[in-house]
Amino acid sequence: MSVPPSADPAGRAGWLRRQIERYDHAYYVLDAPLVADADYDALFAELRDIEAAHPELRVAGSPTQRVGGRPLPEFAPVRHAVPMLSIQTETDTTPAGAIAFDARVRNRLELGEDDPPVSYNAELKFDGLAINLRYEDGLLVQAATRGDGETGEDVTQNVRTIRSVPLRLQAQHPPAVLEVRGEVLMKRADFERYNERQRAHGLPTLVNPRNGAAGSIRQLDPAIAAQRPLAFYAYGCGEITGWSDMPDSHHGLLDALAGFGLPVASQRVHGPGPQVLVDFHARILDQRDRLPFDIDGVVYKVDSLQLQARLGFRNREPVWAVAHKYPAQERSTRVLAIDVQVGRTGKLTPVAKLEPVFVGGVTVTNATLHNEDEVRRKDVRVGDTVVVRRAGDVIPEVVGIVPDARPVDVGPPFDMVRLLHGKCPVCGSAIVREEDEADWRCTGGLFCPAQRKQAVLHYASRRAMDIEGLGEKLVDQLVDGGIVRLIPDLYRLGLLKLAALDRMAEKSASNLLAALEASKSTTLARFVYALGIRHVGEATAKDLARHFGGLDALMDATVGQLEEVNDVGPVVAQSIRTFFDQAHNREVVEQLRACGVHWDESAAAGMAPRPLAGKTFVLTGTLPHLARDAAKDRIEALGGKVAGSVSKKTDYVVAGAEPGSKLAKAQELGVAIIGEAELLQLLAR
Repeated sequence: MSVPPSADPAGRAGWLRRQIERYDHAYYVLDAPLVADADYDALFAELRDIEAAHPELRVAGSPTQRVGGRPLPEFAPVRHAVPMLSIQTETDTTPAGAIAFDARVRNRLELGEDDPPVSYNAELKFDGLAINLRYEDGLLVQAATRGDGETGEDVTQNVRTIRSVPLRLQAQHPPAVLEVRGEVLMKRADFERYNERQRAHGLPTLVNPRNGAAGSIRQLDPAIAAQRPLAFYAYGCGEITGWSDMPDSHHGLLDALAGFGLPVASQRVHGPGPQVLVDFHARILDQRDRLPFDIDGVVYKVDSLQLQARLGFRNREPVWAVAHKYPAQERSTRVLAIDVQVGRTGKLTPVAKLEPVFVGGVTVTNATLHNEDEVRRKDVRVGDTVVVRRAGDVIPEVVGIVPDARPVDVGPPFDMVRLLHGKCPVCGSAIVREEDEADWRCTGGLFCPAQRKQAVLHYASRRAMDIEGLGEKLVDQLVDGGIVRLIPDLYRLGLLKLAALDRMAEKSASNLLAALEASKSTTLARFVYALGIRHVGEATAKDLARHFGGLDALMDATVGQLEEVNDVGPVVAQSIRTFFDQAHNREVVEQLRACGVHWDESAAAGMAPRPLAGKTFVLTGTLPHLARDAAKDRIEALGGKVAGSVSKKTDYVVAGAEPGSKLAKAQELGVAIIGEAELLQLLAR
């Protein structure tokens, strides 16, 4: 190992950092060590000593700064600059799934049989935790989980402990901003070694590599995460600015990321036509058990970034990508009982209680039966031997029964109403099953304890009552502690009780009380939406408020009267009527009024014509003066509809600064494109 003579501390520290970063990349990314452990340790110790003696030389990108951050009180939310959206799953696990994806892409691109094949990139679908790494001028400044796709959690300190994640990109002129999307996981060998070490010391072991990776990243103490053998693999990008020679293909993008020193799996191919995908799917299936980490399928992507932009998204999923999974692992076991769980939205789900069985990396004791129709179709009964399937982090499900193993004394066919006597097993409210619906639901939305957290969160959400500071973790404390049993209890909270909660200082408590007080003055449309009535979204709530003018008239309206409202059909009307027919729901509404929640009421508008009725708008980019929500409200107030995607039925695309792919789609379809000035003219007319 060639070592330059000792120079000034800054020069020596810089040389040490470059050497250590080179050795880290060779060891953790390339799996090809360049130096003995003792020599590496000596260099690391020398760098640490120099930085201790000269604190001004300690920089964020130094290898010594990977470990040792303070424990966090909680994870801060991170709003993704570019949403981390999920991709569609191809349900056909045979090679035909790849052919079907190619057919969908060609159809979307309007390609004929004589047109050239589409080029694709195929890669692995890792079974880990999705992470977004944000580099600014080549330096890692933030790492965030996927979360709900729009907002994740800041896990920077924990991700910095992963040796395969470069703290600084290997590039002389890195992009000003480069967000790298990838997966944090545990390799199988590392997982086994970690568990052996834990067992030797009598400490808890990890259940499987995926849970181990996810649990490590979500540790509040980075020192604990540093002890876990985590790895990272990049598979895409989020926000990018200032990348002058950015590739124009997905495979080129992955090659560039690898050139920056980021780990990219070698198991990937690109080429024209679906046969490339079929061959890759078969080859990886054959190699699956020999891979160093767990996967649950492969991913296909249209290779051209230009074509990706042209294909766009459908239902918040990219049209240009698909996950092609492999057949899930299955095991058989016996059904001990069938219970019914009430979900956060009131959905009733039959659940099979099972004799414990190890499948898909975990011990399974419960498996979903989805709904009553599925139980009857599969004819699952208590005492049956059933086949249980689990893949990745998917909830275990009962695939079917083993008919030859059915005992003589098997239980009767499943009947939801008979089992529950027509009532919710949690709150006793009536259960209903709407026409053409597969699921039974509890009608006690504002009253049912199983739905309490969801009801409170929805009530407090920004488009409803907009109670800032009332987030999921606080709601968990309030509900689990029995402090909030019904929504009106929010308005009975006191400063002392709030301030005594975990991670709730007096200032935060005061701010929340101020937000609750401010929320009392609202609009009828917001209040109706906040009640969480099934099928009643923001637009329907506005139509109801406009039509009836007051809450009492709405609560007492018949199904026929409700159907007179714009866009309210029989299903929505019956849902509203069922909600207000529940005495406890009306009681909650009256308690909220008694707590001071109020709004201005007006005379019923009936079916008065609205100038933008029947017109569909799509908003893209940033408008100079109107916020997107304000523009949406004004359009809907005049009867217009605001959609999330452009189609032939779109009347206007309102384009602001930095518009997305929606603008290109509008130009392609010949949809009218207007700016804020033209929109304001329409609204004024």
